[in-house]
Amino acid sequence: MKIAVIGTGYVGLVTGVSLAEIGHRVSCIDVNEEKVAKMQQGISPIYEPGLSELMKKNINERRLSFTSNHREGIEQADVIYIAVGTPEKSDGSADLSFVVQAAHNIVDCINHNVIVVIKSTVPVGTNDMIKDIMHCHLTDEIKVEVVSNPEFLKEGSAIYDSFHGDRIVIGANSEYAASLIEQINQPFQVPVFKTDIKSAEMIKYASNAFLATKISFINEISNICELLGADIENVSNGMGMDQRIGSQFLKAGIGYGGSCFPKDTKALIQIAGNVEYEFELLKGVVNVNKKQQGILIGKLNDCLPTILGKKIAVLGLSFKPNTDDLRESASIFVTTELIKQGAEVVAYDPIAMTNAKSILNPLVQYAVSIEEAIENSDAALILTDWDEFKNVDLAVFKKMKKPLVIDGRNCFSVKEMKRSGIDYHSIGRPVPAKIAEVVPI
Repeated sequence: MKIAVIGTGYVGLVTGVSLAEIGHRVSCIDVNEEKVAKMQQGISPIYEPGLSELMKKNINERRLSFTSNHREGIEQADVIYIAVGTPEKSDGSADLSFVVQAAHNIVDCINHNVIVVIKSTVPVGTNDMIKDIMHCHLTDEIKVEVVSNPEFLKEGSAIYDSFHGDRIVIGANSEYAASLIEQINQPFQVPVFKTDIKSAEMIKYASNAFLATKISFINEISNICELLGADIENVSNGMGMDQRIGSQFLKAGIGYGGSCFPKDTKALIQIAGNVEYEFELLKGVVNVNKKQQGILIGKLNDCLPTILGKKIAVLGLSFKPNTDDLRESASIFVTTELIKQGAEVVAYDPIAMTNAKSILNPLVQYAVSIEEAIENSDAALILTDWDEFKNVDLAVFKKMKKPLVIDGRNCFSVKEMKRSGIDYHSIGRPVPAKIAEVVPI
């Protein structure tokens, strides 16, 4: 099948490369010529494990190409995917201008019947709107079917998810279009769920909102655990054994970030508001997450009489491990607040520092290793649970003036940190100093 993918952001690029890998001929289109030139050489503009290797493989096997010319990419395509961004507007709703522009680009370039697949995350009713736009500008001889095919990729494991996903959702009002998209995806051997277009659009938002709700819920429970002296990890493990609840997304921390959960929760609140429904539960989820990002600052202020003039090491800048994405990352709020209170901030991240330099406060300094970041520091804050951090030799914290670690991702054992003589504060767990040693009977 000849496929065009408009947009080479996170979703578009992973989609295009994955479709090429299962045998389709894919042309990825982006208006950024410099970006296209790099991708033509197999250089990925984003960090995603395994992506660059698959890009180079499929370019060499002539199944994958990149262009900034819409006509060149579209005119021979049987199916056209729209995978452009839908950024958040000031009121929380999704900005659909890039999706609409993609629809106009398609109209300008096609002279044959096509199926348009909207991969972008869009509010309910957008697929129908895009179909109406295209029909208004096309002659009766050219038929266009629009299909909703939302993505469910996790940054850091997107390539794996493409081939081992839980389901592929196909929303269509045409059985022919739904069957063709199912056929395209058949080599993935992932279960397919076919439904109507509006339900498919809602499945995407509802799924992300539910996962965000689990995260905010367990973070609220963790805050209560701290006040009562319970251990959130024991609580989470006990809850997760219940099959009705499940263990995923019950890890307490400093909240969710990234390109999906923050944007999609706010957009769903706005979607509900458009039909005069107050989504009170989801509003609470958003407020809890916003509050959670500030918890480490509060713990730091409790530990030190002042942070004015103190050197604070910040370990981890991306919103999660295995990505260089800082969108809605806790590091943005935390570093801003530290500098506002007069601290000297030295940051380290295995992957995300290049992106961070264009996003974070210019006063943030950067180290080339954990050791350099924490040397002679007054405190170390852990914001991202990279394996490099979780596996570090705890002796490295002896390089600090006085070992003080405030861990926003619960990377270490509380008892192990106590044995190492480290003043350790985490999320929803007792501090080491308050843990009694177990006396053998």
